[in-house]
Amino acid sequence: MTHDDTTHLLDAILTLKNREELQRFFDDLCTIQEINSMAQRFEVAQYLDKGLTYAQIADITHASTATISRVNRSLIYGAEGYKLAIERMRKEEE
Repeated sequence: MTHDDTTHLLDAILTLKNREELQRFFDDLCTIQEINSMAQRFEVAQYLDKGLTYAQIADITHASTATISRVNRSLIYGAEGYKLAIERMRKEEE
């Protein structure tokens, strides 16, 4: 995927106004497995942020330790996208 392709995809996502529109877009864009994998990774990120162990997270989410480790590396060394979303969701809950 070129930079322009990525930019166009991100711009398209930014045009969507609510959860229903996002769901419809991602249903067209991704397979069910791709959506489930992304959802699982975000769930893992939330549990890691809460301080749960790999074993606890694997029991709850059924994610592999490789997936948990990959998400953990992203939380530590990544672009802070997970952290940004988690923090914003936490603020909305308050």
